[in-house]
Amino acid sequence: MSSCSSTSRRRCPGSPLLASLLENDDILSEVLLRLPPAPSSLPHVSLVCKRWRRLVSDRVFLRRFRAHHRRNAPRLGFFTHESSGKPTFNPTMDPPDRLPCERFSLELERGCNIVSCRHGLVLILNRARRYLLVWDPVTGDVIRVAFPPNFGRVGGLFFTHGSVLRAVGNVCDGDQIPFLVALVVNDQGGARAFACLYSSVTGLWGDIISTACACPSEIPIFSPSALIGSSLYWMLGCSGPVGILEFDLDRQRLAVIDVPPGILAFRMFHHRVMAAEGGGLGFLCLSGYNAELWTRKKGSDGVARWVLGRTVELDKLLSLKQKGGCQPFMFGFAEEDNVSFFATGDGVSMVQLESMQFKKPFEFLVIGNYHSFSSVYTAGLGIDNRRDGPQQLNNA
Repeated sequence: MSSCSSTSRRRCPGSPLLASLLENDDILSEVLLRLPPAPSSLPHVSLVCKRWRRLVSDRVFLRRFRAHHRRNAPRLGFFTHESSGKPTFNPTMDPPDRLPCERFSLELERGCNIVSCRHGLVLILNRARRYLLVWDPVTGDVIRVAFPPNFGRVGGLFFTHGSVLRAVGNVCDGDQIPFLVALVVNDQGGARAFACLYSSVTGLWGDIISTACACPSEIPIFSPSALIGSSLYWMLGCSGPVGILEFDLDRQRLAVIDVPPGILAFRMFHHRVMAAEGGGLGFLCLSGYNAELWTRKKGSDGVARWVLGRTVELDKLLSLKQKGGCQPFMFGFAEEDNVSFFATGDGVSMVQLESMQFKKPFEFLVIGNYHSFSSVYTAGLGIDNRRDGPQQLNNA
């Protein structure tokens, strides 16, 4: 008799068939696989009995659990970057799912900066030494990849940016899920933009593609990409006319798209490319205390144009005091659920733009990007036992 048979019967009075089914390890594993992906879920059920702990601690089960939930992974917190170059994790979940700040840390050399956070991965660039790191904070894996040859160069005139995403599907190599890295860069003066795609499956960079910018314009360093459909988008306009750079991953094509009317210059922490409500390309423009949500739609003539959808009055939503107060800045954006990080004199609030729900302001940390981090975390159950101290870089 299994160690959980009496427990199952006590919890399923009048259901001998259900209790009998749960005696089967395969069936019970399928049930446990569908538990919510909160950090406390598996540790809590592991306390039921030794049998349940054995099942949820199995590496195959944990791999399946992460793969099953990775498209709806919870937001564990966000990363900021200190002046020392060290990424800092800031938890946002409530107990018992709240993780300690020191849970995810990585020792980096100077010159490294976080530029992208998506699908449980963090992309870090070292522009001066021309390499990138793909870091999975949950498994602790760090992969180092050199820039493709002749891609950009060292110097303030060349703003290299990047983005990371998981490859389509759940094909795993051990605990690894394939990923892609896109790099984009401007030439001198911002007359052309270049892009290149790396695949972890082949371990190779693809061809370098390019497009002309209608007006010389550069990619702002502090403007993360947006993944919408099969395309990545970056803002253009660091020192010239503002626009949007599109990298179509399926077609391997670059294009420049105009921005909503009236936006003549890029304002850091005020403009953001995002998914529109209902899908498609969207744009968030922060003007004073108002957040304008734009959508790009095709008219009856087949021409795509920007249409203003909604205007969110942040002063009313967040009860801000306009007189003498600090107008809001947009320090981050979570693609998974359209949550923006708005910084004000009261702290930083997370606002869900569609439902208008927001979380109470937390302490103002640093001036810079807040990179939202979502992943499936299963502490102390076999796959995550390495996270007790700063993780070290493993060259690959």
